[in-house]
Amino acid sequence: MFLTIILLILGFILLIKGADIFVDGASSLAENFKVPKMIIALTIVAFGTSAPELAVSTQAILKGSSEIVLGNVVGSNILNILLILGVSSLFSKIYVKDDTVHKEIPFTILFSILLTVICFDNILDKSALNIISRNDGIIILLFFMIFIYYLINSMKKNKKKDEVVKPKFNILTSILLLVLGLVGIVAGSNFVVESASKIARFLGVSDKLISLTIVALGTSLPELVTSVEASRKGENDIAIGNVIGSNIFNIGVVIGLPVTVINTINVGTFNYIDMFMMVFSALLLYILTRKDKQIGKKNGIMMLLMFIIYYMYVLLGGLK
Repeated sequence: MFLTIILLILGFILLIKGADIFVDGASSLAENFKVPKMIIALTIVAFGTSAPELAVSTQAILKGSSEIVLGNVVGSNILNILLILGVSSLFSKIYVKDDTVHKEIPFTILFSILLTVICFDNILDKSALNIISRNDGIIILLFFMIFIYYLINSMKKNKKKDEVVKPKFNILTSILLLVLGLVGIVAGSNFVVESASKIARFLGVSDKLISLTIVALGTSLPELVTSVEASRKGENDIAIGNVIGSNIFNIGVVIGLPVTVINTINVGTFNYIDMFMMVFSALLLYILTRKDKQIGKKNGIMMLLMFIIYYMYVLLGGLK
C-alpha cells in the first residue's frame, strides 16, 4: 500500500509538469502554423488529453467491464465541465468566443443527448436491454465525422494570414514539447488511475462508483491540469477548447470506436440521473456563456456546487 501511495504522488507530479510543457508546445505550434489556438485545442490538445480515457475504455471493454467504459466517459464529461472549467475560472476569467458558444458548445450538447438516447433502448421497447450496440457505435462515429468536417472547414476559414505572431519555439521544438508533455500526462494519469483504483478496491466499492469517481477523475486529470495551466497563462482558447473537444472525443471515439470494432456495452446500473447530469452540464455551459461570452468566478463557483451536489448523490448511492 505504501508503494501505491508513492506512485499516486508521482503520478500527480508527472501530470502537472507534463501539462505545463504540453500547453507551451500546443500554443507555440498554433503560432508556427498560423492556425487559431481554438482549433489546436479542439483537436491536438483535446485528443491528446483524452488518450487516457481511450486506453482505459479499450482495456475495460476487452475485459468485459462495461460499467467502467460508460462510467469513465459519463463521469469524465461531467467533470470536464463542472470541475475543470469551474476550477480554471477561479484562476482567471475564461473568455469564450462567439463561434464557441454558438457552434462548438452545441456540438457538445448534441453528442451528450445522442449518447443518452442510445443508452436507453427500453424507452421505446420495455422488453429491450439497455446496450450500446455496434450499430449505435457506427452512428456515433458518423456524428463524429461531421464534427471533424466542421473543424476542417473552420480551419480553412479562420487560418491567420495577416496576423504576425513570433512563435515561442520553432516547429520541431514545439512538437517535441507537445510529445514530451503528452507522455508525462498519460504516464501520470496511468499512475494515478491504477493507484487510486487499487486503493478503492481495497476499500471494497463497486465498479460503477470507481468508474464515475476515481477512474473518471484520474483520466480527466490531463484535462484538469492542462486547462488550469492554460487559464493561468491566459490561453483561454486552449482552456475551454480542451474541455469541449475532449467531451466530444470521449463520446465520438472513446465509446464509438471500441463498440464498433470490439464489442457492445451493457448500460447496466446507469440511470437517467447520471445521463441527465451529463446533458445538463453541457446545457449549463451554453446558458452561462451565451450572453456574456465568459466564465467568471461566480459561474465557476456555481459549476463547482453542481459538481459537489451530483457527486454527493453518486457517493451516497455507491456506498449503500
